[in-house]
Amino acid sequence: MKVVIVDCGSGNLNSVYRSLCIAGKNLKNFKIKISNSPKKILDADKIILPGQGSFRQCVHSILKKKGLWETLDFAVIKKKKPIFGICVGMK
Repeated sequence: MKVVIVDCGSGNLNSVYRSLCIAGKNLKNFKIKISNSPKKILDADKIILPGQGSFRQCVHSILKKKGLWETLDFAVIKKKKPIFGICVGMK
């Protein structure tokens, strides 16, 4: 299974990465990457979107990266890839 942690310039990337490495250490073919590359996001089986407590800030960060919003939209809405948002509040 390929998991990508989306790097949109904010959030707790390293904490999420380390946690997944520990949780998945006994799983075969479990690969974790931190990236904002559309190709790597589309290639992943599952997507993790770490935030910083503010949905507004998370969206602004995603929109600043060229093509990231469209890639996430395509992967999650069209391709139905699971996405897990961490610490993305409603402010």
